[in-house]
Amino acid sequence: MNIHNILEDEVIASVNRTFDNLKEVKPDWFTCECKQCRLDTAAYVLNRLSPKYIVSGRGLTHVLSENESQTSIDVDALVMEGLKKVLTHARPFHASASADKEKETGPVFNFPLFIGTICNGITFEPISNAVITLSKDGVPCKMIDHTWANPTTLTSHTRGKYIFWVKPEPVENPDEIKRFHFKLEIGAEGFEPTVYTFDLPLTASKAALYEPSTINSLKIENLYLFEAELEPVND
Repeated sequence: MNIHNILEDEVIASVNRTFDNLKEVKPDWFTCECKQCRLDTAAYVLNRLSPKYIVSGRGLTHVLSENESQTSIDVDALVMEGLKKVLTHARPFHASASADKEKETGPVFNFPLFIGTICNGITFEPISNAVITLSKDGVPCKMIDHTWANPTTLTSHTRGKYIFWVKPEPVENPDEIKRFHFKLEIGAEGFEPTVYTFDLPLTASKAALYEPSTINSLKIENLYLFEAELEPVND
């Protein structure tokens, strides 16, 4: 069974059309029209629209028979709104998009998404300013591509949650089994730094995975930071 959100097609078409039109006009605020900015704009729009899923041609006919013109107006308005936000707040890694290397084609160790939360050890509230570094076998991990940061910095929007996705590691034997040793180093202003280690046994796969899936994830226990003790002030 294939399930598809038909709005994805309309949004992507509207995003490309809007970017291409602005590229011709070139207003002062239009600073980039790369693939990453287009994808970020499409994601912005789709996260603000109720999806319209179909599983058949009949479903497509039903969706197209709805108020098509109003939907298009709503999509175009959100595209312009999202486009301006994306160009105003460019991602830190925006300029490095072309630096991603070729994808692995042979057998590899595929790593799950590492998902966890950093909390205040006294109030149990999520911490918003922590910096987290993930290392593997003593070396900082390379991420799947430039869109995944390591170290990563939490913000108020993430509610203490972090996600890492480690780049697949090539291997000669597709049936090889290996135990990897990982270390998380967490620091935040006003808190004592902490370190958390864990081991992960993996069996090699025939091909690398490049589509994230929360099904293939490892939930790391909540980690707690405690406020640093203030040094006494000498008179």
